[in-house]
Amino acid sequence: QVQLVESGGGLVQAGGSLRLACVASIRTARSYAMGWVRQAPGKEREFVSSISGSSERIAYLDSTKGRFTISRDNAKNTVYLQMNSLKPEDTAVYYCALDFIGPSKSNWRYWGQGTQVTVSS
Repeated sequence: QVQLVESGGGLVQAGGSLRLACVASIRTARSYAMGWVRQAPGKEREFVSSISGSSERIAYLDSTKGRFTISRDNAKNTVYLQMNSLKPEDTAVYYCALDFIGPSKSNWRYWGQGTQVTVSS
């Protein structure tokens, strides 16, 4: 059974930074793309960022380009999301995901429990 455990969420003022981390329970996590998807209250889940197993392919939601950076450490089975210049509209529960299914960018096979990110204005 694959488990994904997120950490690093919290409350931050607009313009601040947070770093999310997600640890996968399987050693073969390096064989899979990993990503982050968020869901704000009353809204559908929204793709944020993804990274291939080798880190060669990276994608971002347009509104996060230049502010968010995704990375992974395969030795630690961990993916990170560095979020800078945070805005109130970034407020959401952020979910870690593994093994992209598609075709929607928000469709993944495995999910973490989510971590709350709240940005105050």
